[in-house]
Amino acid sequence: MRQLILDLLPQGHPALEDFVVGSNGEALTALAGWLMPGSRETVFLLWGDSGVGKTHLLRGSSPESCSDARQDPDLSSIAGAAPCLAVDNVEALSERGQLALFNQINRRRATGGRLLAAANVAPAQLHLREDLRTRLASGLLYRLLPLPEAEQLTALAEHARRRGLVLPPPALRYLFSRAPRDMQSLTALLTAIEHYALEHKRPITLPLLREVLHTSASSCA
Repeated sequence: MRQLILDLLPQGHPALEDFVVGSNGEALTALAGWLMPGSRETVFLLWGDSGVGKTHLLRGSSPESCSDARQDPDLSSIAGAAPCLAVDNVEALSERGQLALFNQINRRRATGGRLLAAANVAPAQLHLREDLRTRLASGLLYRLLPLPEAEQLTALAEHARRRGLVLPPPALRYLFSRAPRDMQSLTALLTAIEHYALEHKRPITLPLLREVLHTSASSCA
């Protein structure tokens, strides 16, 4: 399924205003305040399970300087001059990447720059060098919580409505019962379905959804 999503997704960056807040209102308010000019905190760390929206918020907050430690564990392509640097999946950093991030935090403390980071667990549980864990824990820390199932279904319906897509309730329930349950994957799949329907000039119906999900499952086999 993910290969089909990657093949059909449009290029671009997620927007903060598209994030489905759910129970994360406090974290979103704090992040918005931290991004404003004049914030004195150097580090802002978001943590939580996969699929709760950490990557969405990092890319939406710092689209031009967002690095992913899973793809670049050494942070070899880190944009050091950016005023706000974002590093996703810090738990995947190599020793070299950990040192690079530690130096970036120190440099930004001295110059007034900022670092937005994301991890799958709280800093105390990260298997990183102690001085880096201390630096990451020194700023603002917020855990992102997953949306309850009912809110996910409502959010998915709202995303479809915003795109002008007509998804009958049976089609929506079918999609939700068989697709990944995190909102990032659900939203990406909805975008992929839209492109698939447009490419084949067909309405979004249960047969089309079955075809898309069957095709994506086959491509991952």
